[in-house]
Amino acid sequence: MDSGQLELKIAFSMLRGCDADVARAMEGAGMGLDEFFSYDKQRLSEALGASPRSPFIEQMNRDEARFKAREELAFVERHRIRAHFLLDDSYPWKLREAKDAPLVVYQLGETDLNAERTVAVVGTRRPSSRGIELTGKMVGDLAVYLPGTVIASGLAYGIDSAAHTAALDTGLPTVAVLAHGLQMIYPAQHRDLARRILHSGGSLLSEYRSGDIPYRQRFLERNRIVAGMSDATVVVESPVKGGAMSTANIAFSYSREVLAVPGRPSDETSAGCNLLIRRQKATLVTCAGDIMEAMGWTPEGVGMKMSQRNLFPELDGECRTVYDALRFSGEQMGVDELHVKTQLPVARVMSALGELEFEGIVARNPGNRYSLA
Repeated sequence: MDSGQLELKIAFSMLRGCDADVARAMEGAGMGLDEFFSYDKQRLSEALGASPRSPFIEQMNRDEARFKAREELAFVERHRIRAHFLLDDSYPWKLREAKDAPLVVYQLGETDLNAERTVAVVGTRRPSSRGIELTGKMVGDLAVYLPGTVIASGLAYGIDSAAHTAALDTGLPTVAVLAHGLQMIYPAQHRDLARRILHSGGSLLSEYRSGDIPYRQRFLERNRIVAGMSDATVVVESPVKGGAMSTANIAFSYSREVLAVPGRPSDETSAGCNLLIRRQKATLVTCAGDIMEAMGWTPEGVGMKMSQRNLFPELDGECRTVYDALRFSGEQMGVDELHVKTQLPVARVMSALGELEFEGIVARNPGNRYSLA
């Protein structure tokens, strides 16, 4: 990219009052960045239909922004960071649709930000072992059936790091969206994870300039990028309040698909997921097959003719009842537990389990406990 134009793009993003609406107005007026920074106050105000009191109309403010942008440009070029401006073809087009899209996103790494499928996987920083296991299983199955799917998350403790790690372990590209500049990694304990992401062909992404440090508001702002760049947002575990719920609500406001893994009513770490499902803001999912079904994605992986029945079983009667009980539980269950849950006689539960096991839909585990295969 031409350094002069990149400097102007960075400078534009630094100007107080400049946002996505101003950029779109500039595009609608057929105005380039050269004109934006060179027009006098009156001409710029008239061309954009902006108030003469807008901070970016003042020539002094525009000149100061260009001066500051030169320092950021040096950092970007020194570290081979790509800066995607809102009006660039390289800008994540799904994110561009958001009214509050950031003017510039800085990318360290090689991931295609306009991949065919991007799934955000988010959740609590204090997950259960079940949440970690489910995250790994869902991401791993997406790798098998939808290779190339990008996994996006926020590099935080818990479900975020589990999603990134599962993507790395199964060969999926992954993008970590940060709440600070690319000069640092927070939390510091995830530096090695960040290095693995970059070495695997993944990316670190941020709207913040070098020197910008993390604080609460920036984590909330970061969530709109995670939601905006993704086709679907999956919440694995979350209490009623937290960053994952923020991401889910933003995705819902963008008319993106929100999916949530249910939990027991007594589980605080699943209270947020249950609330999203109850309020019909999220589709209930327990596996990768549910995600694909909700999104209308056709599996592409090897051997799908044999496996497709397992992902989307066409069941009815007592087999469907037993299958749904296992699916909604998300945990291994014994015959007695299934008897109580389904209100079916024990003999019929065992008969249904036999059919489901024969079809490869459920698996029998040690202690005669059953789970979805």
